[in-house]
Amino acid sequence: MRQIVCRVLFVLYLASLMYFMFFSDDFGRSGHEDYAYNLELFKEIRRFYRYRELLGMKAFLLNTVGNVVCFMPFGFILPLISRRGGRWYNTFLLSFLFSLLIETIQLVFRVGSFDVDDMFLNTMGGIAGFLCVSALRWIRRWNHGRKRDG
Repeated sequence: MRQIVCRVLFVLYLASLMYFMFFSDDFGRSGHEDYAYNLELFKEIRRFYRYRELLGMKAFLLNTVGNVVCFMPFGFILPLISRRGGRWYNTFLLSFLFSLLIETIQLVFRVGSFDVDDMFLNTMGGIAGFLCVSALRWIRRWNHGRKRDG
């Protein structure tokens, strides 16, 4: 039953992510005339940090922390629905590849921009989600062991 619930949550998460990545006007997903891309790692992160007072802290946090947080469910749920997702390097690779897919679609259809900084932050979010589920599993095993001993 848990497996089914996790799979349904994963599909709902992916559908929500697709909406925000491709269709949400609140996130600047309206079509661009030209191709928008950044191929220099940390360029946009530095720019958002440097101009955080001008752009506002909300824009800085949305661009940095938001990209990490939006991929945490990916890394959290993946190990729960797949054995292969239970290994950190698989979650790392799948987070990276899924982020690459999203960024490429944004570039091709000119919604948003292709940004290697987003790929980096999204991948880190996937790993952060994986670490959260791993920590929860460790706590559960430790707590279960204490109950048996006590």
